[in-house]
Amino acid sequence: MPKRDDLRHVLVIGSGPIVIGQACEFDYSGTQACRVLRSEGLRVSLVNSNPATIMTDPEFADATYIEPITPEYVEKVIAAERPDALLPTLGGQTALNTAVALHASGVLEKYGVELIGANIDAIHRGEDRQLFKEIVAKAGGETPRSRVCRSMKEVHEAVEELGLPVVIRPSFTMGGLGSGMAHTTEQLELIAGAGLSASPTTEVLIEESVLGWKEFELELMRDKHDNVVVICSIENIDPMGVHTGDSVTVAPAMTLTDREYQAMRDLGIAVLREVGVDTGGCNIQFAVHPSTGRLVVIEMNPRVSRSSALASKATGFPIAKIAAKLAIGYTLDEIPNDITLKTPAAFEPALDYVVVKIPRFAFEKFPGADTELTTTMKSVGEAMSLGRNFSEALNKAMRSMETKLAGFWTGPSEGELNVPHDGRLYTVEVALRNGQSVAEVSAASGIDPWFVDQIAQLVALRQEIVDAPVLDKPLLRKAKRAGLSDRQLAALRPEFAGEDGVRSLRHRLGVRPVYKTVDTCAAEFSAATPYHYSTYDEETEVAPSDRPKVIILGSGPNRIGQGIEFDYSCVHAVMALREAGYETVMVNCNPETVSTDYDTADRLYFEPLTFEDVLEVYHAEHSSGVAAGGPGVVGVIVQLGGQTPLGLAQRLKN
Repeated sequence: MPKRDDLRHVLVIGSGPIVIGQACEFDYSGTQACRVLRSEGLRVSLVNSNPATIMTDPEFADATYIEPITPEYVEKVIAAERPDALLPTLGGQTALNTAVALHASGVLEKYGVELIGANIDAIHRGEDRQLFKEIVAKAGGETPRSRVCRSMKEVHEAVEELGLPVVIRPSFTMGGLGSGMAHTTEQLELIAGAGLSASPTTEVLIEESVLGWKEFELELMRDKHDNVVVICSIENIDPMGVHTGDSVTVAPAMTLTDREYQAMRDLGIAVLREVGVDTGGCNIQFAVHPSTGRLVVIEMNPRVSRSSALASKATGFPIAKIAAKLAIGYTLDEIPNDITLKTPAAFEPALDYVVVKIPRFAFEKFPGADTELTTTMKSVGEAMSLGRNFSEALNKAMRSMETKLAGFWTGPSEGELNVPHDGRLYTVEVALRNGQSVAEVSAASGIDPWFVDQIAQLVALRQEIVDAPVLDKPLLRKAKRAGLSDRQLAALRPEFAGEDGVRSLRHRLGVRPVYKTVDTCAAEFSAATPYHYSTYDEETEVAPSDRPKVIILGSGPNRIGQGIEFDYSCVHAVMALREAGYETVMVNCNPETVSTDYDTADRLYFEPLTFEDVLEVYHAEHSSGVAAGGPGVVGVIVQLGGQTPLGLAQRLKN
């Protein structure tokens, strides 16, 4: 069925200021929605109060209101604009809560505005803890044993039944606000009291602890004809007890058997149908007991979430864009895939690479802060990397962090194995190097033995590099295929006097990366969109082009003092250079941003912003341009991505 012809004007609600737990991924999803709706000939009005976002630029919506996202102000916009429909699922929890309030107060009915993308019942079923628990049971799944409480008296009764420790989760909050794990009665008083006041409905869910279980997520989409696709499975390397936004995650899931994955997939689809998300994306979180394999459903977001941005960039499947099209009446089989141009959106993405996301923290700005990671989110940004194997993607993601440590062996690290903290991967590596077994490290940290074994293989490779009489071509290639940087190799082999020495040797031996393409279909069809990542393989997929090229360096993971405003600048640079006739090449590693959308720049490289990685992108682009008879790269823009690219400027010039 084609799009609905009764919708001519849609109001999109943004997510407001950036806070921990609700960052620039909603600028990315909102920008995509505005673009799509306008390209379909609809008038788009937008309400958002964040001046640093791309979406509040005048060219993205027909009318932009820089106003607080509260029911009172949004009602004024509705009265002035008189839209046919309201799309609230792309602005995070802020937009969703505002839409629920507008419905409850009768404003939507008064002005004849339809809610699209999700209905109120589905929002309540997904967000209301007790309703959701009943729905999962109806779908044939189970949730952790729990009770909904509306007072401290009820909280104490629930704990008598379930026993400590318990997890406390308030209803209708975001980023784990007010949630926590109570091991003692004192902690229970503190966290449950805070949770009751944080919840707009004054209710908390007290549930049995699944601390230490393995955590997984599925990103799903459904259309009005009940077609469902699973876009991506994501596995958290950190076990349950760490908020998924603070956990190192990997896609696709690595440690499930096929039977376990199919059971999770079937249950996810059944829950999605029971909740009644008619059109659009949703994210469901699961926990699996590491020894018994018992599967429980933890929660569901009936909207585009932080994980949706990650899943979009990991697979090349533009979740927000397709959610917007589904909301105005299209079905998955009618929407073409932008990357292949041959397959529809009903074609599930297949990955022939591994994706790792690592969160970025800012504890160095707050010396007194508690650095233990819990169910309340503390990270301020994240970086993502792609590789042909897990260790390659992991090492690339670790050097994308732009902290003092740029991967294993690049500096001293500290921390305990049994306490989740920023940098626990380094602690795991040190423990293995000091002689602990994979089983011991896994038992102490709760991290699955498969991941610990992958790090143990890097420890063995380290010893091989240290012991080798000379760093020859086969060993160098082996190290690069495992994702090790020149800087890491230089730390192990002092005779090179730094990474420049390793790079000279590598270039002399002809060991350079090639670039593969994210194509959504594991190379079954050719990709029309140049969205690349580096690997030490045989054949490159960078297409020759004779146009003059300009490389724009992005700002890497968000952090305090270097955030979304630099992404805004980079996107504007792309627009201006394209108008001037240049081919634009974006290099960035932040999955939450508009700049890393595959259709923002002419070419996208999802790479760490280190000197080594940027230099190799320059080499690949320049040589492909010269080979096609063009001038190659005529400039590199370093001044728009904040401090990160500025730090590379002098070395790139030299």
